[in-house]
Amino acid sequence: MSSEHGPATSTGLVSFLVPPADPTVKLYQNINADSATGERPRNFTREDKHIPIENLRGKEDSVTLDTAGFQFFHAPSDYKTFANDEEIKKVYYPESIELIKKLTGASRVELFDHTIRRRVPGQIDDSPDKRQPVPQAHVDQTTRSSIARVHRHLPESDAPELLKKRFQIINLWRPIANPAWDWPLALCDYRSVNPEKDSVPVALVYPDREGETMGIKYSENYKWKYLYGMTPDEVVLIKCFDSVQDGSVAVFTPHTAFEDPATPKGSPHRQSIELRALVFYD
Repeated sequence: MSSEHGPATSTGLVSFLVPPADPTVKLYQNINADSATGERPRNFTREDKHIPIENLRGKEDSVTLDTAGFQFFHAPSDYKTFANDEEIKKVYYPESIELIKKLTGASRVELFDHTIRRRVPGQIDDSPDKRQPVPQAHVDQTTRSSIARVHRHLPESDAPELLKKRFQIINLWRPIANPAWDWPLALCDYRSVNPEKDSVPVALVYPDREGETMGIKYSENYKWKYLYGMTPDEVVLIKCFDSVQDGSVAVFTPHTAFEDPATPKGSPHRQSIELRALVFYD
């Protein structure tokens, strides 16, 4: 492959969850990191593994939301600045709702939050406005937390009817300002995952409540993918949850950032935005 398309395969050092010997122990991680170390307090250990990551540049069509759990699209945005949260909600949210509807065929899409990540080497502060790319395999939601999100973010009168039909939680991820050569996003093909064996629920402890994410254990079976040099005109939809769990479609997608050895020298640091959406179907 030519260098502009990147390598056929790259590698990354990624952190995986190591479950405790006692399977009855409830795992937790605090949302707020220790200001001195940048680490979030937790009651489990992690292990770093070098993983091969296939570059899908030129093979984007080999994955879809229903097969692999993620899908790439060319979808330029008129909005470029991503300057502040209020402006993002006012300008970028409505456009993104329409985009997700168009790409998925959903009848209703509700965005419930977003995260901007801008890599600053050496910065330990992990407060919400200073989030960095993290080389840690995870899934944002579990079945329990996904259902809780519907109740939390939508009128209680709407929730019961919406939950009777198919619904998903999908992240819309896009590079900002420059291509994401630096610390790109890797995604794990759901077809290579054993959902019961490979994932472990982890309570996410907020100051006022508790959420739940999924930690991912290491497996040699995983097939990790990325799109080299994703541009701000490209997006990836990342499925975090699907209420259809009969084996016919991907239910979720483990994902992680990684330091790519193929990053061109002098590349600007990665900047990206991810939106989180409740996605409903008639």
